[in-house]
Amino acid sequence: MNDVVSARARRSSPMARWGRVALAAAAIGLIASVQAPVASAQAVVPGAFSAPAGKLSHKDSAFLKQAAENGHAEVENSKLALQKSGNAEVKSFAQQMVDDHTKAGQELAALAAAKGVDLPKDPSVMQKGKMKMLSARDGTSFDRHYAESVGVEAHRDTVKLFEKASREADNADVKAFATKTLPTLQHHLQAAEALQRATHAADGKKAKQ
Repeated sequence: MNDVVSARARRSSPMARWGRVALAAAAIGLIASVQAPVASAQAVVPGAFSAPAGKLSHKDSAFLKQAAENGHAEVENSKLALQKSGNAEVKSFAQQMVDDHTKAGQELAALAAAKGVDLPKDPSVMQKGKMKMLSARDGTSFDRHYAESVGVEAHRDTVKLFEKASREADNADVKAFATKTLPTLQHHLQAAEALQRATHAADGKKAKQ
């Protein structure tokens, strides 16, 4: 009787071993399937901003917020110009401002989110006041003041803001954003100065020097 039991044990032993192997393989597969999404989530996304290593300096946060307000002002004033102006040059410039500043605003929002900074959703109170005064104008007077205030004066201020951040920002990503965006702003300023001369001539007024 003992010989029979021993024989059965010997016959069942390979099957048991294969069962244990299969169970171990299944367990490894389960662990791998759980770990895979984690590894995927931890992978570095090309072009993404680095995670914040603590809060940004007050200087860098202030730059991001001011840049956001300036961008909102450019977009809203330029949308107003698209509605009110009958000048093809003004409309072309205004459309470029809407397109370029909207794109820059999206990049700025992504950077701010990565750094834990809450950005303003609108222009500043002062910028809103200037927009209200601009909206009261019509015809060539509107075109001249749009080119002068929104085109030239606002871009001079914004170029100075970005030039300073490109040199002095503490955070590498903030400095890179300022450096990348600055040439576009400088191009806007050059185009605005040309538009200012054209609209002042059309309005019969001498352009500011």
